[in-house]
Amino acid sequence: QVQLVESGGGLVQPGGSLTLSCATSSSIFSINAMGWYRQAPGKQREKVAIITFGGNTNYADSLKGRFTISRDTAKSTVYLQMNAMKPEDTAVYYCNANIDGQNYWGRGTQVTVSS
Repeated sequence: QVQLVESGGGLVQPGGSLTLSCATSSSIFSINAMGWYRQAPGKQREKVAIITFGGNTNYADSLKGRFTISRDTAKSTVYLQMNAMKPEDTAVYYCNANIDGQNYWGRGTQVTVSS
């Protein structure tokens, strides 16, 4: 059973930074891509950023320049560095992994941007 374990959420002030981590129990060689999605109250879940097995990245246009996705292949872990955060970044952030053609989701971690 593939597991995705997220960590790093919490409360941050506007303009601050936060880093999320997502570790998977799957072998890195089975992972086609990993990424982050978010869902704000009353809104649909949306893509934040994706990184493929080959290291290619893809971001939501509105987040380019503020958010950075990276990975540690040795640890099968993906990170999301969030800078210059805004109240509208408040959401539950979900880790996603496409492994052997199937999609898996983490339980989500709450990120709140507020003074």
